[in-house]
Amino acid sequence: MTKSDQSPSFKRVMLEALPSLRAFAVSLVGQPDRADDLVQDTIMKAWAKQESFTMGTSMKAWLFTILRNEFYSQMRKRGREVSDPDGTFTSQLAVHPGQYGALDLQDFREALSQLPEDQREAIILIGASGFSYEEAANICGCATGTIKSRVNRARNALQDILSITNENDFGPDAESASVIHRGAMA
Repeated sequence: MTKSDQSPSFKRVMLEALPSLRAFAVSLVGQPDRADDLVQDTIMKAWAKQESFTMGTSMKAWLFTILRNEFYSQMRKRGREVSDPDGTFTSQLAVHPGQYGALDLQDFREALSQLPEDQREAIILIGASGFSYEEAANICGCATGTIKSRVNRARNALQDILSITNENDFGPDAESASVIHRGAMA
């Protein structure tokens, strides 16, 4: 099938997904105008890469993946862009050591591997792959409530395995944070 043969149905299926894409984008960025920009970027990338899409597979899942990846790319880019003409922010920079992030990820992967397969599958589909509960339920061949229950049990199990009791359990430990804070004050 050539690109021109594929385009009309590709375009139609892509346009049908727009309302869902926009709703997902609004939930990610929180601002309708930025969400519209994100959806537009997603559609532009999808159109440019339409030959990599296989008709008959889930266009919605493919588009959601592109949107989610674009969102995180933009967030990383914004995270690197700081307006600091007088050097005020630069003089106070201190960074959480990178090895802690790698160790945290290793701990998370180990904890994830300890979950029962059905819970691990559900939390990956919802949390990492960006599918809705309904889509994940269709993928797993079960009820939406079952997926919600599996995700809830998985989150609770991960908190227990990782000994997470509150938001202070994320990021640097108290000792590392105090060293970073003192370095920033110097």
